[in-house]
Amino acid sequence: MGRWTLLCFSTGSIIGSGIFVILGAAIEKAGPAVLVSFAVAALAALLSALSYAELASKIPSSGSSYSYAYVTLGEIVAWSVGWMLMLEYGVAVAAVAVGWGEYLNVLLASVNMAIPPDFANPPGQGGVFNAPAFIVVLACGLLLIRGASESAMINTLMVFLKIVVLIFFCCVAATAFDANKLTPFAPLGVAGIVAAAGQVFFSYIGFDAASTAAEEAHDPQRDLPFAIVGSVLLVTILYLLVALAAVGTYGWEGFASKGAEAALASVANSAVGGTWAGNIIALGAVVSIFSVVLVVMYGQTRILMAMARDGLLPKIFAKVHARTQTPVTNTLIVTLLIALPAALVPMGQLAEATSIGTLGAFAVVNVGVMVLRRQRSGTQIGFRMPLYPLIPLLALVLIAVILAGLDAATWLAFLVWMTLGMVFYFAYSRRHSELNNHHD
Repeated sequence: MGRWTLLCFSTGSIIGSGIFVILGAAIEKAGPAVLVSFAVAALAALLSALSYAELASKIPSSGSSYSYAYVTLGEIVAWSVGWMLMLEYGVAVAAVAVGWGEYLNVLLASVNMAIPPDFANPPGQGGVFNAPAFIVVLACGLLLIRGASESAMINTLMVFLKIVVLIFFCCVAATAFDANKLTPFAPLGVAGIVAAAGQVFFSYIGFDAASTAAEEAHDPQRDLPFAIVGSVLLVTILYLLVALAAVGTYGWEGFASKGAEAALASVANSAVGGTWAGNIIALGAVVSIFSVVLVVMYGQTRILMAMARDGLLPKIFAKVHARTQTPVTNTLIVTLLIALPAALVPMGQLAEATSIGTLGAFAVVNVGVMVLRRQRSGTQIGFRMPLYPLIPLLALVLIAVILAGLDAATWLAFLVWMTLGMVFYFAYSRRHSELNNHHD
């Protein structure tokens, strides 16, 4: 993969359910100042992205933050990061797949072909089995088994399509734009801006996916920093335009009364006074969310592969198919483990678990950069971030602010998950680890 493919790969994994689903709820919290919330979340993501870029250029391995922690902070911290990433990627895919099903149903309902509620919703939300969520995970699993280059090519096409859909939304909304709707700018004060920043942070998760493709990159030292930092900047500009268009067209109070789910479709429909624009946007959401499922599942399998190579997981996760060079068994296991919760679990609280896992991994990466600089103080190889050590320190402060805003139930779920991880580590991984076997 060259630098532009990697940029599309990274952009593709960021633009997804976040902007299509989260925006409405965030506007309710912050009002027009949601623009500031996006900027704060973007800053937290961008500062961490610079740390990722530096580590990706110096440690080009497909394990992303897991591999960086392994090199800089040792095995037990690396295991913890890998375990956090399993939570982040696994739950994110399941949650995103559920969102995909909802948008698909909006689209099918417009041609009177809606899926019966029993098969469109998980148990506990008026259904028995969420078939669309199950199917999208299986489809992505099969694509990934075929090979990484086909997946990357399909993803590149989808990235262009979803950027076009978001620009289309901005153009449609602009026809009914009214600057008066942007006042008062911050009706809910600083607290509202911070709360919304924690929420829209979901919309930036995913730039680390480019770093999981390090082993398939032509020139990782030059291309990965370009893709990681470039994708965050590109996406921030798009998000700010979309948020501005949405609030200026609809007024921020309008979002509280509408279902926040298909917020962009509602805004587009009210701007044109019909349903055609909303249907185009629902189609864009269906496509973009599909590509997010694809990229995040790719990242998940590559991290498990790196952990298995180090002996922390059973070797079956590291086996690669002779012809396609893809980890087939690993991908099949991941597909089934994600498809079932996607079909059977209402996501709600679990979506925040994605965020807590990500923020934990981001924090470790920012610490890792500082450790690596100390270990290799004389080397100039690869990308070096500007304004060191201010950037990783500021990133850690912003991460702490966002973490402080998360729900108590989310923290509890996270602690239970990490405890299970430690039990597995001491029961299996420590005994089978390559590191310990070399020492024996």
